[in-house]
Amino acid sequence: MDLSTPSVIWLIVFIFLVAMLYSSVGHGGASGYLAILSLVGGVSQNEMSTTALILNLFVSLIAFISFYKAGHFSLALSWPFIVLSIPMAFLGGMIQLDNHTYYLLLSFVLILAAIKLAINIPLKKSNGNNNTIEKQKLYYSLPIGAGIGLLSGIVGVGGGIFLSPLIIFLRWGDLKQTSCTSAFFIFVNSIAGLLGRHYQHRLEVGDLWILLISAFLGGLVGSYIGAKKFSDLTLSRTLAIVLFIAAIKLILKY
Repeated sequence: MDLSTPSVIWLIVFIFLVAMLYSSVGHGGASGYLAILSLVGGVSQNEMSTTALILNLFVSLIAFISFYKAGHFSLALSWPFIVLSIPMAFLGGMIQLDNHTYYLLLSFVLILAAIKLAINIPLKKSNGNNNTIEKQKLYYSLPIGAGIGLLSGIVGVGGGIFLSPLIIFLRWGDLKQTSCTSAFFIFVNSIAGLLGRHYQHRLEVGDLWILLISAFLGGLVGSYIGAKKFSDLTLSRTLAIVLFIAAIKLILKY
């Protein structure tokens, strides 16, 4: 990325805020990173998706460790989504779309993510009553994981922004379990997507290091707060507006 100093400062601040917000609920923030990068000129499709996945990788790992240490990891909840999402994310990472198709698909993803943030789908809190959590059904979770994994690999997101509302909607986990599962899902899908891009020689990172530091610090702050119970409706809806603006900008441009 060949950017001016004001643009770099703007990126650092917003990447930090995105990482903090997303990591607080177990997300990596790729949809937010892609939205911000799309608002900056001179960033290629490959550089955008690769950068988002790498930032995603670090932030989701930080979030997963925080929630895992707090005792919120459920292997039974996580593995049915993971088992097919990994190969499908790898396959998605190998797929090279033309710019028009890629940016339209990215716009669609950003709009869905913005709607989720704007509505602020409530995450069910565990209250000790097992009747609030229903048994997970493999014939739903396996294809859900595969579909989100494929989309994640193609676009350059981890998929948590889509997975967590589904888990809550289907009542398969509480707030903390969902956040931890989402972080784990994002982490493995980000690795698979990056490997798929590497296989096709499409890894482009540019001047990434300063954004990585910003995302790392934001992830530390957000995941620490999130593991203790965190909600910031104003910030999430502000980010939703950014995603909407980026999506409309991409639709008009491409």
